[in-house]
Order: sequence, then structure tokens, then C-alpha cells
Amino acid sequence: MTLSTQLWEANQNIAQACLQHPFVQGIADGSLAQHKFAYYVGQDAFFLESFARAYSVAAAKAPDWHGFATFHALAGGVLAELQLHQNYAHQWGVDLTTVEPGMATRRYTDFLLATAWSADVGLTAAAMSPCMRLYAYLGEQLASNGIPNHRYTNWVETYSSADFAPLAQQLENVVNNYAKADNSTHTTYRYAMLCEYDFFQAAWMI
Repeated sequence: MTLSTQLWEANQNIAQACLQHPFVQGIADGSLAQHKFAYYVGQDAFFLESFARAYSVAAAKAPDWHGFATFHALAGGVLAELQLHQNYAHQWGVDLTTVEPGMATRRYTDFLLATAWSADVGLTAAAMSPCMRLYAYLGEQLASNGIPNHRYTNWVETYSSADFAPLAQQLENVVNNYAKADNSTHTTYRYAMLCEYDFFQAAWMI
């Protein structure tokens, strides 16, 4: 079993809590209040900008060209994801230039950037991998009975698409190639998973 698989399986309780969270279930059936989703879009755009910066830091620190190229390719995927958020923002009148990060968002982005700057690329990948794998999982689960037809259809389409899952696998390959199977990697991964849950919870409580 690969390290990335071990990490994901060790945190299934958090993955399931995210899937069953009322925010995610509200996306699934289209019942989520628009103002909650609008808040989430702004916060997630701020998060993704930090995510892209963490990729860039990791790329600069990569010990070989393959790692460098992989991190840059993954950063390109984040830029495409940000375009989706631009579309959402325009649709619901969210000005992404004025977004102030909430506490859960700031805690998550500070953690990612601090890890990227202070740790090696293996630990950075372990900190970033939960976001990618979790969203691929949520998209897959929400689309398991067919893509729903409501105002959040694009969200489900994006994260269940054949284009997104390979990005998650690319990052997991970096984890497998560079990360150490030690306590620091496991605790870093789990902390990121908890940040994901808190991110949904913060948007739900708006």
C-alpha cells in the first residue's frame, strides 16, 4: 500500500464527516442557501491563491526536475479552478478583490504556506494532498447517481470530472516519491483534513 493511500485511509472518518456535512449535502441536492455558497466561493478563491503560491514554493525547492515540473503543472490546475470561481463570483455578485479571509481560511492558508516555506517538498505535498483527494472524492460521490441539475451543477461537474482526479493522483505521486512515512507526515496530513472540515463548517455557519 502506498503512503498516500495509507494517509487517506487513516482519515476516512474526516472524509465521511465532510461528505455528510450539511454544506456539502446542500450542494449535492441544490438546497444550500445562496449566501452560504457565495461566502464559500470568496473564501475558496483566497485559499486557492495561497494553494498556488505553496505549489510555487515547493517547485522551487524540488530536488529534481520531475518534481519541479509536477508542481508547476499542478499550479496550472489551480489557475483553471480559480476561473470557475471567477464565473461563480460574477454569477452571484461576489467581488473577489475585496474578500477578507475568515478565521478558518486564514488558519488553513497560514498552515500551508508555513509548511511550504519551512519543510521539504514531501511534507508540503502531504499538507496539500488532502484538499485534492477530498474534492475528487466528494465530486465522485455526489455524481455517483448522475450529475444533478440545479444551481450547483458546475461544482459537481468540476470535481467529478475526468480532468480533476488525475491532478489529485499527481500530487499523491509526489507524496509517495518524496514524503517520509513518519509521524510528522501523518499529523500534517490529518491537520489539513481537519482544516477542510472546518472550512465547510465556517461557510455553513454564515
